[in-house]
Amino acid sequence: MSTPPVKIAPSLLASDFVNLARDVARVEDCGADWLHVDVMDGHFVPNLTIGPPVVKALKKVARRPLDVHIMITNPETYAEQYVKAGADVLTCHLETKPEALGLIRKAGARAGLAVNPETDIAPVKDLLGEVDMVLVMSVHPGFGGQSFMPEVLSKIETLRSWGFEGDVEIDGGIAPDTIGDAAAAGANVFVAGSAIFGSGDWAATIHTMRETAEARLGVGA
Repeated sequence: MSTPPVKIAPSLLASDFVNLARDVARVEDCGADWLHVDVMDGHFVPNLTIGPPVVKALKKVARRPLDVHIMITNPETYAEQYVKAGADVLTCHLETKPEALGLIRKAGARAGLAVNPETDIAPVKDLLGEVDMVLVMSVHPGFGGQSFMPEVLSKIETLRSWGFEGDVEIDGGIAPDTIGDAAAAGANVFVAGSAIFGSGDWAATIHTMRETAEARLGVGA
């Protein structure tokens, strides 16, 4: 079974919102493959972030795909709006209403399905035909800067054991010292916020993370 290429997706939640366009350009120049955009509604998760107008503004300056993760209770209501705003990949949660997956694809984006740390991965198996990506959360969603939860790596291994050859993304506590184990489990898309934006050298951090992930995935071996 082949694994898709490694993609590093810096989480803009950790960027400087006062200088968002500047940080987007800079992190793209430093090697970002995707730009990860966290949408929180204050209901499904205990925090509020951005809506479609900000995604639309980001689309005007972004040169990389927008990987939009909607941590909201009613994704079926807003899926089309986020795709129209510019989401290239739009991920909703298994814990909400996964019927939004069909709406995401119909609207023209790649569909992702996210699973929280405490959620059983088993129900995802019946939905794999409707998704382009599965996002395994390695922290509890809602806040940045949390510690990596290695116990979720078995979910990634299970996904790959089912023969899923799409993208498997992992989000939460991903850094140079945790990305290797996540890659070894079968993840290929890595969301990192504070590990990149909080580092002194974004390019070096992204380069190190990519090299580590590719080595553990056996890319080029």
